[in-house]
Amino acid sequence: MSIKLGDTAPDFQAETSAGDINFYQYLGDSWGILFSHPADYTPVCTTELGYTSKLKEEFDKRGTKVIALSVDGVEDHQNWIKDINETQNTEVQFPIIADKDRKISELYDFIHPNASATATVRSLLIIDPEKKVRLIITYPASTGRNFNEILRVLDSLQLVDSHKIATPVNWKDGDDVIVPPAISTEDARKIFPKGVKEIKPYLRYTPQPNT
Repeated sequence: MSIKLGDTAPDFQAETSAGDINFYQYLGDSWGILFSHPADYTPVCTTELGYTSKLKEEFDKRGTKVIALSVDGVEDHQNWIKDINETQNTEVQFPIIADKDRKISELYDFIHPNASATATVRSLLIIDPEKKVRLIITYPASTGRNFNEILRVLDSLQLVDSHKIATPVNWKDGDDVIVPPAISTEDARKIFPKGVKEIKPYLRYTPQPNT
């Protein structure tokens, strides 16, 4: 199965480091981040999970729940979390899915056979409260992800859902945003009271709306 943007994220039952869960019930009405790891007790994954743990307040502010996945078992996950907490100076509180039979990895297309027949790649999905997939990003196993970028995309998606805008290159929270081409400049000046700056008829900026 290949999951694409706009698809409904599949539901599943799973054993995790924090007990058995139903994915949809775990997410509830929150945004969600599901991200896969090649294996337990690996150095790159250890740094990623540690950094993600330190971002808990940032994810909480954005109404977002995090859940990780690795193809190892629950006992390994629980022991590995002790190492993560020790080496990364944190306390991992989100669940890590145990996927020894790789059913969830295959459901979400996390196994890329030409990269590895047994380990997952570093895939990450952002899932909105309607359970729609809004971001898919995949790194090779050797390269750690940039979770500051994940927060930036999450901010953009949530802003786009609240207002009729798009975000430009390297946008970050507080920067000017783009008026979509479907909105005329005349209409844009009514919609965006902070003003509209027209560079070209198709390229218009407006200050970020209040969130």
